[in-house]
Amino acid sequence: MTTGTFRYADPATINRSTTPFIKSWSKVDVDYSSFSRVSVSKPVHDLRSAVESSPSDFGVDVSGFALYTHPAKETAFTDERAIWSGYYAEVEALLREKLPGIKRVEIFDHTIRRNNGSAARRPVQQVHVDQTPAAAATRVRRHVSPPEEAEKLLKGRYQIINVWRPISHPATDFPLAFIDWRSTSPGDLVPIDLLYPKRSEPEDDGDDRGKEVAPAEETYPKTEGYEVKGETYGVVPNETHKFYYVKDMKPEEVVLIKCFDSWGEGLEEPWGKGKKGVAGWTPHTAFVDPATPEGTPGRESIEVRCLVFYEDEE
Repeated sequence: MTTGTFRYADPATINRSTTPFIKSWSKVDVDYSSFSRVSVSKPVHDLRSAVESSPSDFGVDVSGFALYTHPAKETAFTDERAIWSGYYAEVEALLREKLPGIKRVEIFDHTIRRNNGSAARRPVQQVHVDQTPAAAATRVRRHVSPPEEAEKLLKGRYQIINVWRPISHPATDFPLAFIDWRSTSPGDLVPIDLLYPKRSEPEDDGDDRGKEVAPAEETYPKTEGYEVKGETYGVVPNETHKFYYVKDMKPEEVVLIKCFDSWGEGLEEPWGKGKKGVAGWTPHTAFVDPATPEGTPGRESIEVRCLVFYEDEE
């Protein structure tokens, strides 16, 4: 176990307007938001030890996340085409192996984060959930064709799963922490618009992979040149939150993080058909582990976001 200081959305500074750029927002290309954050110190439990002592207490449908040892054939993660053609297939095979009943997987996005001064994407210190139910449905309609097939799949069970692993060395620096879904409540979640840089034709094909560029610091508070292309959940503090992390998580290990489930408990039409006891989301964040040794290499990681569709319920 360790202790972390976690940055939550400050409820007093959240704007719940539905008007873009007035409604609270975060930027996808830099760790910056229109709202303030509050820091809360919390204990962080070691997931390996917890799973060893009580394996049935954890899983994507139980706690909202699951840890596996599953080495990847792709290890460099420097060639975008190799990631798309090789690692994506590895991710799909992993999901089909670990989550029974899958009939279709659509991988729509990945992000590589490196904690160094030149990286386009760095670890994010803000407790969040990657997609709201509305954003999840939008993703299905964006990435599944023809449209009638997307509408059909929206009527069944589907999830968004983030497949997260370190690159090249253990993720001792800026490890990832996740909150046990069972320690959360719907009132913890605040819809936040996600801003993406506008891209000019022919560059704008709707796919941002491999096009990330770190913005200049003086542009952080500005919205010129950005557009709303997603919605995420900010998370406000709750004393019941229980955090886990994987100490010195290795590149051979992978975590499945549930961002959305149309069967998630409490979910209602038009977003899903909630079932009691089924995890619906996993708040997560990078954090500074005070036990990190001096000179530890900066964290490098890849997260792959996947739409996962299931066979029709009998």
